[in-house]
Amino acid sequence: MRKIFNFNSKWAFTKLATEIPAEMPKNWDFVNLPHCWNAIDGMDGDNDYFRGTGYYAKAFNKTDLPEADKYFLEIQGANSSADVYLNGKKIANHDGGYSTWRVDLTDNLEMMNLLVITVDNSANDRVYPQMADFTFYGGIYRDVNIICVNDAHFDLEYYGAPGIKVTPEIIGNDAKVTVEAYANNLKEGQIVKVTVYDKEENEVTSAIAVNGVANLEIKDVHLWNGRIDPYLYCCEAEILEGDFVIDNVCTRFGCRTFKIDPENGFILNGKEYALRGVSRHQDRWGKGNALSKEDHKEDIELIYEMGATTIRLAHYQHDQYFYDLCDEYGLVIWAEIPYISKHMPTGRENTISQMKELVCQNYNHPSIVVWGLSNEIGIGGSDDDLLENHRILNDMCHEMDKTRLTTIAAVSMCKMDDPYLLIPDVVSYNHYFGWYGGETNMNGPWFDKFHKMHPNIPIGCSEYGCEALNWHTSTPMQGDYTEEYQAYYHEELIKQFFSRKYLWATHVWNMFDFGADARNEGGENGQNHKGLVTIDRKYKKDSFYAYKAWLSDEKFVHLCGKRYIDRVEDVTKVTVYSNMPEVELFANGVSVGKKTAEDHFFYFEVENIGETELVAVAGEFKDCGKIRKVETFNEDYRLKEKGAILNWFDIETRDGYLSLNDKMSDVLATLQGKMLFMSLAGKLMGGKGKDGKMEAMGFEIGPDMMSMMGGFTVLRLFTLMGGMMDFKFTKEQLLDLNSKLNKIKAPKKK
Repeated sequence: MRKIFNFNSKWAFTKLATEIPAEMPKNWDFVNLPHCWNAIDGMDGDNDYFRGTGYYAKAFNKTDLPEADKYFLEIQGANSSADVYLNGKKIANHDGGYSTWRVDLTDNLEMMNLLVITVDNSANDRVYPQMADFTFYGGIYRDVNIICVNDAHFDLEYYGAPGIKVTPEIIGNDAKVTVEAYANNLKEGQIVKVTVYDKEENEVTSAIAVNGVANLEIKDVHLWNGRIDPYLYCCEAEILEGDFVIDNVCTRFGCRTFKIDPENGFILNGKEYALRGVSRHQDRWGKGNALSKEDHKEDIELIYEMGATTIRLAHYQHDQYFYDLCDEYGLVIWAEIPYISKHMPTGRENTISQMKELVCQNYNHPSIVVWGLSNEIGIGGSDDDLLENHRILNDMCHEMDKTRLTTIAAVSMCKMDDPYLLIPDVVSYNHYFGWYGGETNMNGPWFDKFHKMHPNIPIGCSEYGCEALNWHTSTPMQGDYTEEYQAYYHEELIKQFFSRKYLWATHVWNMFDFGADARNEGGENGQNHKGLVTIDRKYKKDSFYAYKAWLSDEKFVHLCGKRYIDRVEDVTKVTVYSNMPEVELFANGVSVGKKTAEDHFFYFEVENIGETELVAVAGEFKDCGKIRKVETFNEDYRLKEKGAILNWFDIETRDGYLSLNDKMSDVLATLQGKMLFMSLAGKLMGGKGKDGKMEAMGFEIGPDMMSMMGGFTVLRLFTLMGGMMDFKFTKEQLLDLNSKLNKIKAPKKK
């Protein structure tokens, strides 16, 4: 019977080698796997993390391995391209950094062996991803095993699949279960037996496979029903010779039905089941992608605590253990490949191989309901090659898996009539109205417009969010990176999205802050801080509890603003989140009042005198904090951009006149402001495009784009533009623009 021999310990590692060593290196560092060489430089900013080739070497004696006919090296994740050398001979190559792959070592094994694996995360034009808002961490960052099997064994070489494929079909109260078992080198007298066990490990049914297929029936089937009841069966396939087990594989599976309706959203087992949740990246502070099982378990428990019913596992294949956890916890999953941001005509074969691996390796997980074809790939428009690539992937998914649907994550700039929206079964959009331009109140109406235009296409929101660090204010505004603005933003988006049941799924971007080494913003470079929880998982931001109040059945009360103590105003706003019907707030032991709130957001006005102890009470639950009256604003609460050319508080303003701190919508509301902006656009952003239309960074500036841009302050828009273009704005240029704006009267507020 197969034996799995863990191969993680004591690898020699270097980034300095130039050739494959002939013997075990003596001057390399020793590391244990999982290992990531960008655990530090991949999240410290400036986009200067090491992207190149790392060398791993391990010497071993064949007698150290369990005795077997065949030996397969299993690598569960090495980013992004890897070559395997055994005793100096190259025996395998793999392109794709997020999936499991295996190599047959048998014919090249000697008594004493030197195994070398080179891993390369450098830029190229054939392996996805190459352009995206996250760090492409290098290393062998998941487990490595040697799988030892008999000559007759379940297939280990087909796209990293488990060798068994389980397809349940619900018929009335029963389930018909088709099991395809892929056995290699069966000899006369050897058979494949398939057995299904219930959760208590009792045998439910069994059958002998004929031509690799076994048909079984589960009477009075126990359904996998999301968080309500994530019931799992186990299917075991055995190669038997008489009573002797030659090889066996096991997989858990769930029996459920689902459909996605353009009016009623997601339907699980015949009942509406709203998919409201988060996206998740797999990295951690100081670890990069080299996570432990404990790390994965903590992630799923935090997501579960929030009350989420769905996770978008972005933007690549995640660890098999995490998919297992999703099955166990009843989270409904969107799984996708890293076909992202920039379409590469030379990368088509890689999208195909990564999709085959994703589907083959994850087919048995009941939590997965959609395969994601791409993310924001149409950011610059769709051409024929991009469309053909999507059609190939879409058709392939349907051929390989007739039980699930396909989807894409389109970006705001993608027009509602783009032909690539018609390729997948369902569609979602990434929108950041209220953070990257526009206003928060634009989100719901945008989806209403799409729904009206395409009443038969299920539409969802695959990304939305805004960044927050430990900055604070009583007057939150778009772009300030405060915890208070993030809380306000999510309050507004929750009310807009959760009231539209036609949205088939909504996914917050992101559950956790994550490494994005190209980012230099927010006061802590190298991360995207849109997480509801910090990258070290130590602090749940206030917005985490806004979702918990709407989604979780676990009763609680949360007092917001615990990190915002020093306040200058005489009367301050205090926000409380709870899923209880009534909240009472006490200030220094005196009741401020009781509030009810159907939206779970409770707002109080509190006199700010001296130091005030606050206690929020809801039923038997309470949460505490404090505020303190100060005369001047605590500068520790104010964002000061590291390396910024100009911070907003350094800008000269005139009452009644415009400045860099005003929104673009106010500037464009004046004739002089419009002329000034159009002049700058012509010089800096591409000028006239097709048919004489104005373009910015390759995008046509139509009404929708202008509406998005209108939500930015002039300073923030030009700062972001500078990060996306070769042209960088100097301090002098920005101050000159500010002096021109200072001469233009601001429009009167309506």
